[in-house]
Amino acid sequence: MLGLGRLEFLFTITAFTFQIVLIVHFALRKWAFQAYIKRYGWLVYALSIPAALVSVLLLAGGMTWSLWLGGFIFLVWATFGYVVEYVRGIEWRNARRWPIFAIYVILYLATVMFYWWPLALVWRPLWYVYAVLFIISTVLNVTSHKRTT
Repeated sequence: MLGLGRLEFLFTITAFTFQIVLIVHFALRKWAFQAYIKRYGWLVYALSIPAALVSVLLLAGGMTWSLWLGGFIFLVWATFGYVVEYVRGIEWRNARRWPIFAIYVILYLATVMFYWWPLALVWRPLWYVYAVLFIISTVLNVTSHKRTT
């Protein structure tokens, strides 16, 4: 693909899979929040495991840190989110709990950025395509939250 090496291709597929999964997740959450989120929302977090394994391959393959860091940040974000939402059952979005909110959003955005920005190193047009997908996922994310208070 586009003259990319195997590991660059693997990074690109992982980055785009992450963003497409977010778009599908936010779209489903938008139209069926309660029915969807408790039953299937954890799957987004579970995808951090194969993403971290890809990061291990990228690291072992000698790729630059900007290509392998995203999967590890994804794993940290997903672990934090899973523990807060599914293990501890803390409602932090509607009853805004600022310490949780801040950590969650920073880790989420760091994950997105370390999948998005390195695409410019791989092939600049991919960066622009990802920007469009990021805008779509952000709109869906912001509009999919149900305010119950």
